[in-house]
Formats: sequence, structure tokens, C-alpha cells
Amino acid sequence: MSWTGWLLFFLLVQVIHFLGTWKLYVKAGRQAWEAAVPVYNAVVLMKIINRPWWWTILLFIPIVNLIMFPVVWVETLRSFGRNSNADTFLAIITLGLYLYYINYTQDVTYIEERSLKPRTAAGEWVSSILFAVVAATIVHTYFMQPFTIPTASLEKTLLVGDFLFVSKFHYGARAPMTPLSFPMVHDTIPVVKTKSYIPKPQVPYFRFPGFQDIERNDIVVFNWPIDEFEDIGPPPKGHAYKPIDKKSNYVKRSVGLPGDSLEVRDGYVYIDGKLNDLPDRSKIQFSYAFRTKGKINPNIFRDQYDITDGIGYDEDLKAYILPAVSEEALSMLKKNPNIAEVFRYKSDAGEFDAGVFPQDDRYKWNADNFGPIYIPKKGATVDINLESLPFYRRIIEVYEGSELGIDNKITTSGNQVLLNGNPISNYTFQQDYYWMMGDNRNNSQDARMWGYVPFNHVVGKPVFIWMSWDGTKQGIMNKVRWERLFTTVGGSGKPVSYLSYFLVLLGIWFAFDFFRKRRKKSAKK
Repeated sequence: MSWTGWLLFFLLVQVIHFLGTWKLYVKAGRQAWEAAVPVYNAVVLMKIINRPWWWTILLFIPIVNLIMFPVVWVETLRSFGRNSNADTFLAIITLGLYLYYINYTQDVTYIEERSLKPRTAAGEWVSSILFAVVAATIVHTYFMQPFTIPTASLEKTLLVGDFLFVSKFHYGARAPMTPLSFPMVHDTIPVVKTKSYIPKPQVPYFRFPGFQDIERNDIVVFNWPIDEFEDIGPPPKGHAYKPIDKKSNYVKRSVGLPGDSLEVRDGYVYIDGKLNDLPDRSKIQFSYAFRTKGKINPNIFRDQYDITDGIGYDEDLKAYILPAVSEEALSMLKKNPNIAEVFRYKSDAGEFDAGVFPQDDRYKWNADNFGPIYIPKKGATVDINLESLPFYRRIIEVYEGSELGIDNKITTSGNQVLLNGNPISNYTFQQDYYWMMGDNRNNSQDARMWGYVPFNHVVGKPVFIWMSWDGTKQGIMNKVRWERLFTTVGGSGKPVSYLSYFLVLLGIWFAFDFFRKRRKKSAKK
């Protein structure tokens, strides 16, 4: 739905509100016209129900307002003496339209100084839980979101089982685009395993200003751009519509920025012809194969050399395969007297991989040798022809088309490219794009397979590891990676745990709270 559509919907809601409540406004000592003025009517209603004015703001925050509207309906009824469970049920089940019945047929009396304290313990619990959910939803949506590392694509920097806090405000919090959603979950409701949202209507894309741009090699959480495909291929096919903000969350390193020319040579990234200089905390890994002298247990290499992605065997090469090996592990592997030979397990330049972007055999690329390609920048213009079309078709049709409510369709006629039936020879990008890759170069589903990440898919920046869990070990205490608790994601040098500082501060708080309560108790005596 466009902004114009949402404005018309908003005005319709105002008309419905006025027709259903104007008599109640009058009975509360207000003027009937006050029920008709957008936003002001909500401020006045807060005064009528004896609630703070800032509740009005909560009524306009997507998802939060789904909780607040029923609360306001019930509070309005109670301000006019309708406190029964039946009244509460009817208000909610009719989506507030029960107020029409009260407004036009019932002779109710306004209770100006009614008690706001719930009459039962259950009511008090419900009230507390509702506003805890409201507060948590605001924090989760606009400030900080918890995230779990599910795959090993950034292994050694971020480990499988790391629990992160992801900042929404570094790059600017994105307002929810799917307003009819269950709070504080992504695309699926836990336990019941059902979809957590109604896909339409959609709110147009809007992002609050951030205080930082995405910088080269930043680790970024984003919505996986091709998650609406039923089969990601190669090539991607089938279609199951998913709104942008409900696509799966991924985390990768932003090695390519808008305007860059990017190339991959033997697994290493080059930007504008220069080798990308990764931060010291990143531990780039490649796949290696090795042959042994005689029969040995290959698992010892995984245990001794911190090989976390397992081990395989290639019958054709008669060699063991390690999917991910760091430089430190490679050095130790080569020095092992039981190893006969170690070599890179990779694709050669010019070898075509149908699973690699742009999935076109005119470009003989693979995950180890790729490009160069141009990463689109907002406002930049590129030539559009049959050779460049595989790179930009999805950008024009989907990222700057259907996902934003624009009906863009690319077709070809001979050597001519047509946009919505009209010939085009160039295109100007409407937003920035990024190239996201994992440090685990041969065991990462990343931009080399599915291409560019639009800025409107960016979720936030991981800033803090508050918990880390190693599922491969035995015993609860052994599973916790204590050295990773309360460490920062960014920075240089070895990560430092701030757990001890946190525990000290927590102890000081509990001591302060204990003596404060004790002093209050003594003062009452």
C-alpha cells in the first residue's frame, strides 16, 4: 500500500472513531468536534480515560499499536462504568465496534476519578505483561535485537552458537513494513510453528537516520534477498511471497561497498584492483585437501587444529577434505610428520559454476575466481544491454520494483532491452547496494551465489556477544564458552570479556537495593 493509500486509511479510521465515540466525548465534558480532529482526538481521549498523553504515540507505532488499540477500547469502556468481562470480550472481538453500541444505545455515566488499579491479581498481571511486551517490542524494533549465529560462514570471528545483540540505530532503524505481525518474533511463532504475520497490507519502506554508514568489512545483519524463492537453485525458481522485513536474517561481512569494483581471485577479494585488507579479528578460511602417510585417524586433525567444519573424503583424489582451514591451522597441518601432501581444494579460473551469480554461462566464474563486477550506488547510472542485463535485472524488477510496489518488467526484443515495453539503454539506481561475504570462503552461502544486497534489506550491526554455546561438548558448564561472554564484535586485538565487570556492577546494584529497602522498612517503623 502506498503512502497515499495509508493516508486515506488513516482518515477512514478517524471517521470511524468519530462516529463511534462523539457522544462519549460529550458525556465526559468535551466537545463533539474534538472526537473528529486527527491525533488531537487521541490526546483528548487519553485525558478522558485518565492515561498519559504519550500513549498517543504508541497508537502510531506499527505492531505496538496492535496491542494498544484493544487496551484503549477497554479503558474507554471502563471510564464509563462498563467493567464486566462480557464488555471486555465484546470490545476486543468486535475490534472496538462495540463502542458504537455503547455510544448510541446506552445511557452511561462518565467516571472522572475512576481507580486505575486492576481489580484482581489476574488483571494486574495482564496489565504488567502487556506493557512489558510493549516496551520490549519498541526496544526490539528500533534499538537492539537479539540474534543467534546459525552457520559457520564467519567462523573464528563469530561462532555457531554465539548470541548477539544487533544494533538497529547504527545504520538507522527500519520501521516495520509488515504492520500486522506478532510482536518480538520474526517470520514464525515459536512452538506452534505458524506464520507470525499477515503479508498485506504493507507499510512503504522508511528508515530513521543512522549515525554511521556501513563501512568496508563491517559485519552486518540483513534480510536474505532471495528468500522468497521456493528453491534457491541454481538457478533460483518458484515463488513464495515474503515481505522484506520477514525474509530470513543473515549475517556476513560487507566486503564491497556502493560504487566499488569487486573481484575474487583464488578466494581473495580485490577492490578496485587492490587486495581487501581485512581486520585482524577476521580469520579467513579456505578448503584444503591432504593425503596421509599410512592409516591414521583423520579426526585428530580436527581436534588438534581447531577444525570446526568437520572432515570429508574425496574418492577421486584419494584425499581427506577439510572444508574450512585457517592460516594457523594450515601451518600446523603442513608440519605434521604424518601428512604426505596438503593442497588447496578449489575451482580454477575460467571454470564455470552454474550456482554462482549471475548464473549465466557467458561469465565463466566460480566461488574462487569471480568478477570483476560493479556494485551499484544510489544515483549512479549504468549501461543496460544484453551483456549487463544479468547483473541488474533483479535490481530493476524486484528490489526497485515489486518489493516497493512498482510494476517493473524487463523483456528483450532482438538486441534491445525493454522496461515495461519501452526501450532503455541505461538505468539510474534508486538505493545503495552491498556485497556480503563470509570469511569461510569455501563454506559460505553469500553474495557470490545470489548477488547484491539492497540497503532496504539491512537490519543492523552486531555489537555485543552476551552468550556463547558450544553444542558439540558434553555437560552444561563445558558448553558455555566463558571467554566469549560479554565481548564486543568489533574492535582490534583479541576479544576481551567484560563478564567480570558486569557481575561486579550487578553485585553492587543488589547490595544497594537490599540496603535501600531495609532503610525504607526501618523508616516505616
